[in-house]
Amino acid sequence: MTSFETDRETLRALADEGNEKAQDRLADLADERGDLEELSELLDEGCMHAGELLTRRAAAARDLRELQRISDAGYDEATDVLNNLLDPPDKH
Repeated sequence: MTSFETDRETLRALADEGNEKAQDRLADLADERGDLEELSELLDEGCMHAGELLTRRAAAARDLRELQRISDAGYDEATDVLNNLLDPPDKH
């Protein structure tokens, strides 16, 4: 087993026990790998940092459905970004 996997397993165990910093670190690692599935799982577990990272990606891609999903999962900033993208161009 690699050091990365051991560290990830330790972070996962800590996150499962409610450690928010461990959740945030897992989100950073998932973002670095481009692992959107893990980011989504972390958001579903209540990790707002994962919501931030997913929102940034969805906004860059102008993915309105993904922004809605992130918003529905509880990350309010995604709602603001979605609303900004839905506003007519003259409102910007």
